[in-house]
Amino acid sequence: MNATQTGLLAGLLLGVAGATGGFLAFVITLVLGIIGLVVGRLLDGELDLSGLGRGRDR
Repeated sequence: MNATQTGLLAGLLLGVAGATGGFLAFVITLVLGIIGLVVGRLLDGELDLSGLGRGRDR
């Protein structure tokens, strides 16, 4: 299991553990899963955020 999968799984588990039932639980789990996915992709080097900076060349 790579860091992307681990991050996604961790975010989903935290969302399930931190929320209890209903639509709000679904939204919290979804948001934490997305955060975990992004962090995992960053750790794997599959996501490059260097283009978001102000001083980029055009």
